[in-house]
Amino acid sequence: MHFFFIFLIAISLSMDAFSLSLAYGTLSFSKKEKQTLTLIVGLFHFFMPLLGHFLGDLLFSFFPIKPNYIICISLVMIGIQMIFDQKKEEIKKLSIFEQLIFGFAVSLDSFSIGIGLISLTKHIFLSSILFCICSAFFTYLGLCLGEKAYERLGRVSVFIGGIVLIIIGALSFF
Repeated sequence: MHFFFIFLIAISLSMDAFSLSLAYGTLSFSKKEKQTLTLIVGLFHFFMPLLGHFLGDLLFSFFPIKPNYIICISLVMIGIQMIFDQKKEEIKKLSIFEQLIFGFAVSLDSFSIGIGLISLTKHIFLSSILFCICSAFFTYLGLCLGEKAYERLGRVSVFIGGIVLIIIGALSFF
């Protein structure tokens, strides 16, 4: 059952990257640019939860807070933000620096999930690998689908991802 929750979280965390990639897919990225952005997003989604877990351990050593409270608050807040913060941004070609910023921005939620991830699973490293694979897959998929898919699925995918995170967050509280 824990794997199922981790898999749902991985997919939900990937929806930011997916929806933005759909928008950026409208810009005829070369195959190399698609692969580079996909790799960057995947790597950030791998390392950010590990960093969050490490810093979470430090936090819990100073403050005796139950990790499931942190994961509940994080998931619910990220879910709410995903639902209500769907502004369409101006799209332009990305430099390598901007691709790094893109990867960092869409993986910040993975960092906060990493803080309380221990309350859901003891397999933090494997969870990070799953986050990496899912986010890389959805980033590449989004870049390939492009403009038409964004108009139809972009906002819906973010909304569904937000709802799933809120439900899992609420379930993790108990």
